[in-house]
Amino acid sequence: MSARCISQECLETTGFSYTLSLISGKYKMTILYTLMEFGVVRFNEMKKYIGGISYKTLSATLKELEADQLIHREEYPQIPPKVEYSLTERGKTLIPILDSMCEWGDLNRIECAEIQ
Repeated sequence: MSARCISQECLETTGFSYTLSLISGKYKMTILYTLMEFGVVRFNEMKKYIGGISYKTLSATLKELEADQLIHREEYPQIPPKVEYSLTERGKTLIPILDSMCEWGDLNRIECAEIQ
């Protein structure tokens, strides 16, 4: 087996790059985590839970995640309007990654606190 040479490779063609293109953004991972933890979440509940995110940014980020088929948007025809968000089956496949990130954060947060 020959060694790979970086000069013959391209990051853009990797699975890593594709995954990053879907989940990169200031709040995308936070929204995915929120839906993983709470299942079905309404817009205002999510805004309140996340904190510090504008209505415009939350709305735009949710639209991007929906376009990438990671979340599902369910709109109910009532007054006042009711919209709920949840992970799609495709979005649920990210749960092991999110769980691993949570475990890493819990472990390293504790270790860091013990060192100080």
